[in-house]
Amino acid sequence: MRALCVTNYSDRPEAETFIGLNRLGVDVHVLCPDSAPHFERFVNAGVPVHNLKINGRMDLKAIRTIRQFLIEKRIDILHMFNNRAVSNGLLASLQLPVSTIAYRGTVGNVSYFDPGSWMTYLNPRVDRIVCVSEAVRQYFLNLNLLGHRFPPHKPVTIYKGHSLEWYRSEPVDLTQFGISHDDFVVGCTANYRPHKGLHVLIESLNLLPGELPIHLLLIGDMQAPKLLKLIHRHPKSDRIHLAGYRTDAPALQAACDTVVLPALRREGLPKVIIEAMAYGVPPIVTDSGGSPELIENGVSGIVVKPGDAQELARAIQNLAEDPQGRRTMGNSARERIAADFKIETTIQQTLRLYDSCLKCAV
Repeated sequence: MRALCVTNYSDRPEAETFIGLNRLGVDVHVLCPDSAPHFERFVNAGVPVHNLKINGRMDLKAIRTIRQFLIEKRIDILHMFNNRAVSNGLLASLQLPVSTIAYRGTVGNVSYFDPGSWMTYLNPRVDRIVCVSEAVRQYFLNLNLLGHRFPPHKPVTIYKGHSLEWYRSEPVDLTQFGISHDDFVVGCTANYRPHKGLHVLIESLNLLPGELPIHLLLIGDMQAPKLLKLIHRHPKSDRIHLAGYRTDAPALQAACDTVVLPALRREGLPKVIIEAMAYGVPPIVTDSGGSPELIENGVSGIVVKPGDAQELARAIQNLAEDPQGRRTMGNSARERIAADFKIETTIQQTLRLYDSCLKCAV
């Protein structure tokens, strides 16, 4: 079996999936920019990797490169991991005997009325769509145009797997942000977007009892004027700390007492929550997209309604006032990642998907 994986960034779970498939005997080739974080890891693992940066949804040079690989390596499976990879990969594979698989990690933004969607996920030449969560799969199944439903066999849920071995860094000392060791720290990692619900989290801080020493640590690109203005005017602005973009974000989250993702919509399967859970930090997520699929509510985390600052404040307060329950929930969160979101499972499920595509093509 020969597979060509076309990607732009390749995070750790994605990279380990390619490497794992290679070790199971799949002849895997990877096309990605040489600046991708795991490019050298592919080389060291013996996975053939080649530099390719795709510039736009229709990049003639990229199309020629992908097509050349498909023909010369006699590729059976073309696995594409972002919009540009999908649109260019589909054009490159025209009239070639290759099965095409697209990856989708976000709920929404696919429409029968969007020409770009027909170049990617709605294109009839897409054989399967790997959905990062069941919420993404259900989104595709609910697409409907005048009674025309999305083919139910196409979307397949495969969670991105992780390993606890990846998360062994020492928690960061938060005193650098003016946070004391006795403070209760709520971490939130995201780049500012309105749908991330950061304003709800900030509002919830004002609903918490003033005597509780609760601080917010916001990690990521949060320099939006609207957000900064909201923080500046907040009655507890001295308890809101902006860490900015950090390459050690998982270790920052590991130092927090809880992590929150207050998203209003569109979450696929948030990696930042998985990383926190792997460190044994109990998460609070909204019932948005695939976020609640990560946890057992009340056991390995807490699920609240999107946009409900009062319910979010209650969840934070409950954890702040119950140290033993917090530790128990954190341990359960870690165990859930270890048991139900293993990278080995992702590799095996991807291999079975490849096998099924080849059988359908015969």
